[in-house]
Amino acid sequence: MSSHRRDVLRGAIGLTGATLLGGAARAAATAPRTLSLLNLHTGEKLTATYFEGGEYVAEALEAVNRVLRDFRTGDVHPIAPGLLDLVATLRGRLDTNQTVHVISGYRSPHTNAMLHEHSEGVANHSLHMVGEAMDIRIPGVDLAHLRNAALDLQRGGVGYYPASDFVHVDVGRVRRW
Repeated sequence: MSSHRRDVLRGAIGLTGATLLGGAARAAATAPRTLSLLNLHTGEKLTATYFEGGEYVAEALEAVNRVLRDFRTGDVHPIAPGLLDLVATLRGRLDTNQTVHVISGYRSPHTNAMLHEHSEGVANHSLHMVGEAMDIRIPGVDLAHLRNAALDLQRGGVGYYPASDFVHVDVGRVRRW
């Protein structure tokens, strides 16, 4: 076989491989995404497919917003779909289908100010106030393992609170504490 024919054959195989990988990436990007969430303060549990057919599902997002509302005031605020994607990716990385226990989702400015007054651990301009942060734990998953998996993703902030038994995740800039 000539050198030219080998090069052409290699190129064709490379393109086929790239096409297959691209197809796999597209399939993963459009695959349904489901989360199970338990609000520990209200006891409300929700299992929802929030992304399907390549689109976020409005009704499921609204249900998530209600479950992750500020339990102190009842205020509901949109939760960033990217935050849900982050938590779903974490569950996948941790190879668990367990329900995610949520200590805090959305926090109204009023609630955040009150908590900030009583704790140094509450940021004055918390991403909880814009629906871009969650404080979570997952039954059966070691808290340090959850933190490490979140850090490995490099998709936002990660706070580790072992004394309070939760990990903070957000979709802000990459940082840790």
